[in-house]
Amino acid sequence: MGMFNNILTKLGLKKKTEEAPKAAVKKQISGKPTGSMPTPNKPIIAKPAAVEVVDVVSQLEKKAGGSGLDWKVSIVDLLKLLDLDNSLDARKELATELGCPADLMGGDYAKMNVWLHKTVLQKIAENGGNIPKELLD
Repeated sequence: MGMFNNILTKLGLKKKTEEAPKAAVKKQISGKPTGSMPTPNKPIIAKPAAVEVVDVVSQLEKKAGGSGLDWKVSIVDLLKLLDLDNSLDARKELATELGCPADLMGGDYAKMNVWLHKTVLQKIAENGGNIPKELLD
């Protein structure tokens, strides 16, 4: 994910898909021989590391300061706080990347923005960000 990955990077989050499978590296160990037949090597799979929760709320509140930007309700403000492109074309690209329904992407971009904001917050939460529940409903 291109643009969404930039959001996660700016917030200090890593995608679960990058952490779990790559952390589960197979290791080979030698078995003890029994009689004249050696025991074949057995793979051991390491357990994936737990996703660390990142205090996204504090980060964004600190960045917002007295700027008047309200990341809790506006995708444009959220992207501005993260120093990311917040143009309509960038938001369309992000919406496409996250699977926005086509009917929300034509003409009335306010609906797309609402969908996009909610989806981005949900995805941030899924990747270890502490997004308040009231923003995810």
